[in-house]
Amino acid sequence: MTYIKRQHFLAKHPLPHDFPVISFHTEVSIGPSVMSMMSHIAHAELPWQVLNRGASSDDAAIPTKLPVVVPLPAVMALCAKHIELRYNHKSDGLVVREDAEAPGSVVVRPKRNLDHAWMVYSPSRKETNEPNAPQMCEALLVLLFEICKKTKAD
Repeated sequence: MTYIKRQHFLAKHPLPHDFPVISFHTEVSIGPSVMSMMSHIAHAELPWQVLNRGASSDDAAIPTKLPVVVPLPAVMALCAKHIELRYNHKSDGLVVREDAEAPGSVVVRPKRNLDHAWMVYSPSRKETNEPNAPQMCEALLVLLFEICKKTKAD
């Protein structure tokens, strides 16, 4: 949904005032190390002999495809940089921060830089200084329940 279509839709169909909504958004970290990693991946070249090792002379002319695995956080950072350069907005790699806020919602803006895919693809870490997606989901649900309780009490 484009930005303009979203604005028109929300103008025609505003969210009910008694419907609790939480908007959660972050921005991705666009550090030099991420750009450097993407640059190295983009310029990777492998010797033709390595790709065709063990091939017969008849197969030597057939191009070999080599899949390259690119870390998702690096892709999100590259997309965020593109959005920032083109539209002058910070984003999580897919959604700009301003667009992630539903009108009238309770907004959660973590200070930690996290990309759009973090909630789904974050590793399970036991380190207390690292964000933990399951704990974040639980905290957001508790917040939603508290908002519901407060709304019913009012």
